[in-house]
Amino acid sequence: MIEFELLKRIVEAALLAAGNPLTTTQLLALFGDNEATSHDDIARAIESLQADSASRGIELIEVASGFRYQVRQDVHAWVARLWTERPSRYSRALLETLALIAYRQPITRGEIEQIRGVAVSTHIIKTLEEREWIRVVGHRDVPGKPTLFGTTRGFLDYFNLKSLDELPSLGEIRDIDDLDPQLSLGPPSEDALAIAVDNDPQVLAEVVEQLAAIEPQESGVIAADPAPRPAVPAEAASTSPILSASERDADTTEQDA
Repeated sequence: MIEFELLKRIVEAALLAAGNPLTTTQLLALFGDNEATSHDDIARAIESLQADSASRGIELIEVASGFRYQVRQDVHAWVARLWTERPSRYSRALLETLALIAYRQPITRGEIEQIRGVAVSTHIIKTLEEREWIRVVGHRDVPGKPTLFGTTRGFLDYFNLKSLDELPSLGEIRDIDDLDPQLSLGPPSEDALAIAVDNDPQVLAEVVEQLAAIEPQESGVIAADPAPRPAVPAEAASTSPILSASERDADTTEQDA
């Protein structure tokens, strides 16, 4: 049987060397049959490594795709200076679309437009798919068979989530007046058109919460929890007033990563 300290070093090295999160099964595959290592051994090694990094600038966390080391949020601002490129900034329209898909999936494009009150730019959907944050999960069983969108493991990994159950509860979001003014739903200023997205899912929850506060009659379809929203009848969707895509819908990203 392999010594525990050596096991820890192997697991640590593998996680640091890997370009993606690793599951316990993938880590277990590093060891041969004669090395008598089990899932429990890997789990204990990960738990010990997490304790070892408690006071360090990095942390070992579990996301949807497995375990990974990452820079702690409290030192991220300094470490980020290693990279000269500007962080990707996304339009308010893109954030609203992503937030609705995350909280109301599976959801169709028409249902997103009904809630937002404006048409969803094709470029926004394409950008979210290219980022591998959303994917097609099926088609609504109504005339026209509209596409249903849902989030991906890549979305969960980016926001440091193991599952959708870990999305912030909408009922726990702070008052609308206390939110970041950049996320206000009034006439957007030039600076407010693009919003920097970090890996805090609270941003998405706040966007959905604000959408629910725009028109109480129309936004009542947004529940106070991330449970999937029932299908919207085709007749209801067709009578909903849809405006043309605004200029900010077209300005999806300031920089494509």
